[in-house]
Amino acid sequence: MANQQTLLPTPDTRHAPPDRLPASDIQTLERLRAAHALIRAELGKVIVGQDEVIAHLLVAIFSRGHCILEGVPGLAKTLLVSTLARCLDLSFTRIQFTPDLMPMDITGTEVLIEDKSTGERVFKFLRGPIFANLILADEINRTPPKTQAALLEAMQERQVSVGGQRYAMKDPFFVLATQNPIEQEGTYPLPEAQQDRFMFKILVNYPDFAEEYRIAETTTSSEAPPVNVVISSADIQAFQKLVRAIPVPPHGIVYAMRLARATRVPAADAPDFIRNWVSWGAGPRAVQYLLLGAKTRAALEGRHFASVADIKAVAHPVLRHRILTNFAAESEGIHSDQIVDRLLEAVADDEAANALPEDVKQAFRS
Repeated sequence: MANQQTLLPTPDTRHAPPDRLPASDIQTLERLRAAHALIRAELGKVIVGQDEVIAHLLVAIFSRGHCILEGVPGLAKTLLVSTLARCLDLSFTRIQFTPDLMPMDITGTEVLIEDKSTGERVFKFLRGPIFANLILADEINRTPPKTQAALLEAMQERQVSVGGQRYAMKDPFFVLATQNPIEQEGTYPLPEAQQDRFMFKILVNYPDFAEEYRIAETTTSSEAPPVNVVISSADIQAFQKLVRAIPVPPHGIVYAMRLARATRVPAADAPDFIRNWVSWGAGPRAVQYLLLGAKTRAALEGRHFASVADIKAVAHPVLRHRILTNFAAESEGIHSDQIVDRLLEAVADDEAANALPEDVKQAFRS
């Protein structure tokens, strides 16, 4: 996978105990834990509830991943993303996806201008709204596939190619796309290949009674609490680098692999319910995101290593858009989240069950 380091390093790195993190990394880890608490507090001034959504969103950002936010209108998805941009001191652009939106409306275009000093006409590239740190692709499923695909190169390679020239994106760079699960008339569902570029698919649900009361009370008053900047873009990049240094035990890596591989219908050890309900399963990118999400979740909590419990905690947002159900599942009312629930029960999570196979051990030794 482009722009990601190999997740199967040497035996020494993989078996490093938690206390082997360098002193500088431990200090950065403490800074990240403190920053995480401050970010949650600042978001809490504006956003009521949505704790799980915020938790997954922060994991994706510090993992250097992109997200799909799916929920009905009025659940503060746009407000959450714009408030997060203010907390992290990031440049923010909201792109409203519509049926008539063209790729150049996102990436930018070349225009012919005249040099007044020489009279020569030259092409100049005018950057589009995608050249920001945090991009909100609002209602991404309301624009045709050609325009949706304009995001692919920027998301994966963090660059845009126009007129034979490459233009690098600002770093850090995140795409947070929203989808409306209702009113499917005239929409263009994201192709599976493009969905796979998103680390998480996060479901934004209705607030409970107490949360909705607070929303009604606070949003209809004249008070507008200020949101403070917590960290800079340089801090974010340092924290993203730290996440890669968080170790995962060997049996944790094998567990993430077994979880993803169990979703694949042709696999010999795929459970029966996968064969009955799934037409296509998760690829290797799911394993990478399970591990990166687990590492980031551990780092945000100030822990020196990731565990199987961290992998389980990010399994739903990583896998729900990578498991394609078939007609049999749809006819029975089975959706991907229920399949992930069954997978977490079916795949053993103990260290003995997830030991490295002997042939893999031998390969590392040689």
